Amino acid sequence: MNHQSRSRRSRRPNRARTLLLALAGVAAAALAAGCTTSATPAGSAAASGTRVRVVAAENFWGSLAGQLGGDRVTVRNIIDSPSADPHDYEPTAADARAMAGAQLAIVNGIGYDAWAGKLVSANPSERRTVLTVGDVVGVQPGGNPHRWYSPGDVRAVVDRITADYQQIDPTHAGFYTRQHDKVVDTNLKQYFALVGQIKAAYGGTPVGASESIFTPLAEATGLDLRTPASFLNAISEGSDPTAADKQTIDRQISGRQIKVYVYNAQNATPDVRAQVRAAKANGIPVATVTETLTPAGASFQQWQVAQLRSLLSALHQGTGK
Repeated sequence: MNHQSRSRRSRRPNRARTLLLALAGVAAAALAAGCTTSATPAGSAAASGTRVRVVAAENFWGSLAGQLGGDRVTVRNIIDSPSADPHDYEPTAADARAMAGAQLAIVNGIGYDAWAGKLVSANPSERRTVLTVGDVVGVQPGGNPHRWYSPGDVRAVVDRITADYQQIDPTHAGFYTRQHDKVVDTNLKQYFALVGQIKAAYGGTPVGASESIFTPLAEATGLDLRTPASFLNAISEGSDPTAADKQTIDRQISGRQIKVYVYNAQNATPDVRAQVRAAKANGIPVATVTETLTPAGASFQQWQVAQLRSLLSALHQGTGK
């Protein structure tokens, strides 16, 4: 799927529902046949010498889960390509088999990956722990689902993943504690430092954005996001923004009321592309973010640090500070 032209409105709901029912049957048959996706009782990973099987709906959470589990876990990311859209992904039979055999399932929730929640429900297992990010950070459906752009929420999810590993595999609880400290104090050190650096140097700077994916990061860095929230949400949800919102943004750009414009390169609608062109024409620096790990194979911190450095450079250029 080409993200440059995609729409996020719900697609083919009947087909999706039928597919999930079929996938539940596939997974049940696989388990009955005793194939490699059969579940291992929680806590038995250490005794059997096997690794904890983790399935993450999206690769940004899967990257952190892999680092926190080290060589004690195996992680399968369902959304693992920059060209896949988490909003309307249609799971495969292989996804269902993996979910059926997972000891830890990580889904974002908050209406972002409804297909993942349905996949969990379609393949019930008392031996599986389900980590729903929205529940961990206290954001209900209808709220902003892009919690991986909130450093505070990232830290909360890191803590919960470690706690879940220690419950599933208590024999290696100490190992998971050491991995947690390594991830927080070393792997994510530059990521947290850059967020603090931007806040200290550019807090209060007026900026614009294409959609609500940037909102949690703007809040964490203290940037003054001037784009109407209704426009940000419309682009995120694939609905049509209002003419009034577009006129407001046009005035902000032509009047240079914002110092930087940030857009999601994986969801550049015609309206967004027009704003990017206008920003550049008016000498406003443009920075990009993406929905999932970019480039493919990057770690969470490699991806985020590259974006934060780009934002830092744009703020320096836009403000002269």
